[in-house]
Amino acid sequence: MTRTITPRLRTLVLLFLAVTGALLAGAGPASAHAALTGSDPSQGVVVTKAPDQVSLTFSENVSLNNNSIRVLDPKGKRVDLAKPDNLSGTTYGVQLKSGLGKGTYTVAWQVVSADSHPVAGAFTFSVGAPSRTVASVGDQEAGGGVVGWFYGFGRYMSYAGYIVLVGGAAFVLACWQRGSGVRAMQRLVVGGWLTLTAATLWLLLLRGSYTTSGSVGDIFDLNLLGQVLQTKTGAALVSRLLLLAAAALFIAVLFGAYDKREDEEKRDLTFGLAIGGTVVAAGLAASWAMAEHASTGLQPGIAMPVDVIHLLAVAAWLGGLTALLVALYRAPADTPVESTAVQRFSRVAFGSVLALVATGIYQSWRQLGSWSAFTDTAYGELLLVKIGLVALLVGIAAISRRWTGRLADAAVTGTETAEEAQEEAAEEAAQEKVAVKASAATKEASVKAAKSGTGVSGVAGVSGGSDKAGAAADGSERAAQLARQQSAMDTARQKRLRDADPHRFGLRRSVLAEAGVAVALLAVTTVLTQTEPGRTEQDAKAATAAASSSSTSNSSSGALTLDMSFDTGGKDGKGVVRVDLDPAAVGSNEMHVYVQRPNGRAFDIPEVKVAFTLDAKKLGPIPVNPDHVTTGHWAANGVQIPIAGDWKVSVTVRTSDIDQVTVSKNAQIG
Repeated sequence: MTRTITPRLRTLVLLFLAVTGALLAGAGPASAHAALTGSDPSQGVVVTKAPDQVSLTFSENVSLNNNSIRVLDPKGKRVDLAKPDNLSGTTYGVQLKSGLGKGTYTVAWQVVSADSHPVAGAFTFSVGAPSRTVASVGDQEAGGGVVGWFYGFGRYMSYAGYIVLVGGAAFVLACWQRGSGVRAMQRLVVGGWLTLTAATLWLLLLRGSYTTSGSVGDIFDLNLLGQVLQTKTGAALVSRLLLLAAAALFIAVLFGAYDKREDEEKRDLTFGLAIGGTVVAAGLAASWAMAEHASTGLQPGIAMPVDVIHLLAVAAWLGGLTALLVALYRAPADTPVESTAVQRFSRVAFGSVLALVATGIYQSWRQLGSWSAFTDTAYGELLLVKIGLVALLVGIAAISRRWTGRLADAAVTGTETAEEAQEEAAEEAAQEKVAVKASAATKEASVKAAKSGTGVSGVAGVSGGSDKAGAAADGSERAAQLARQQSAMDTARQKRLRDADPHRFGLRRSVLAEAGVAVALLAVTTVLTQTEPGRTEQDAKAATAAASSSSTSNSSSGALTLDMSFDTGGKDGKGVVRVDLDPAAVGSNEMHVYVQRPNGRAFDIPEVKVAFTLDAKKLGPIPVNPDHVTTGHWAANGVQIPIAGDWKVSVTVRTSDIDQVTVSKNAQIG
């Protein structure tokens, strides 16, 4: 919920957005998800002699294990030796067996980028001449499959637990101190702590399989767990568990000693809990910042504190919103949430929204790098969805703000109507009458029971005494039952009167709507944190284009390389198709076709066809149907170019039974 923005504040916000927009327009590149920027041998090359090693160059430092770089011969057998090594800077290599024969070799790699996300890819090179290969590296995305889904769910639950834990505790401490004695609030905050703890342990177990094999059977592999504990992400998860132990102590004090103190005695304890709680909450937020996007790339020294502030603001707003919703719906009738508490939360939420806007703009600048990335990348599209949800949430919060004002006005101008007062007095009188009757019945039963104990001995006397004692017990039980019924009726009446307040009812509905949007917003944010940043995707495309340009301009080899982006419009319909023609001269040529996803990973499609047309001489199209070699790789030998000229090379890409597109590019051949 937000406050009304004054003209002066509106001017400052607009000025801030304008300055930040100018920074965004001129943003420079920065790394997050690693991207393959080069290799030796390079993709698709045909070498005369088998190399001694294969080296890969990435856009940033990456983490490796024994299976991070695999080289497979045409029969699918591994020909690499030992663990990959860091050769220099961001270049990593693996030694190959000696005496490798001719044919096409497949290089498959899977590494963990500096922001903790696994990335993978594959390419081929040939020794002597291309050949068919049975090597297969699969088409599963790194971090995908069942384990990837489990890991994503764990991330969602960890964010949700953190938000509820921190936001709920902050709501009680800063806005509604009476809530420390409300059972529903205690359950909410403790539930957040349990959720975050369980999710952290779950992520720790899944991490090894998630970044390597992706197999469910490896989840409980202790060797993988030991490797995870030595990584930056493992250290962050362990640190989170230690901080959760401190958070448990904070919760015990908040809902124990703090709740039992008188209002005047709570002041000093409130200050101490606020300081300690902020430190613990910031530490928990840092466990994300130190291992993910903020920890690498541009300005990490600024990005990490900004990320901590962003998470704290999210927790204060959405977690406090959840606590307010629980208070409005589940608080007992004798401890309703006061309008002053709602007003305090409104101010806290407004400050949180401002912090979110400022930190969110900075994060977008780091992760996108340009305005075009909003529409040209998956990360940018998801970010637009997130911005839309935030705008919707702020709009609903404005409605809640109005209901809060009306609730406060009603509390100041009057309390109850005359009818409600009379009804309350009548019910209180009835309650007192029932209590008197219950007391009298209990007293009468006690007297009868005492008299029955001094009755005449014998069977008849005993029987009569038992009947009287039973009647007395029945009367006492009946009185207690009537008292419980009256108490329940009184509680229901108070709740009915409270819920009948139109201002409180309107506030409850708007807060419920906010909470619904917040759930969707959290889901989008979780997916966003696992998506390759837009600027990284664009940098990878730029590196591919630069390599293509370099290959095209290499006159010594005479080889021609053309890259063409395609979009068939269907599922997995976007990608890049590369055509290599060697020697790109009149006569017989060797052609290789590679199909890649936008992130550079090779993948298979049902059909690829190539055609050459020389419009100036009205020749063609000359069709070529290349043979499938391996994942994302097709080849054809003896491609005949009859005369030199500016040929149009057209590639037809079919990604499904109905999704197909033809892309083309002109090139000088011969």
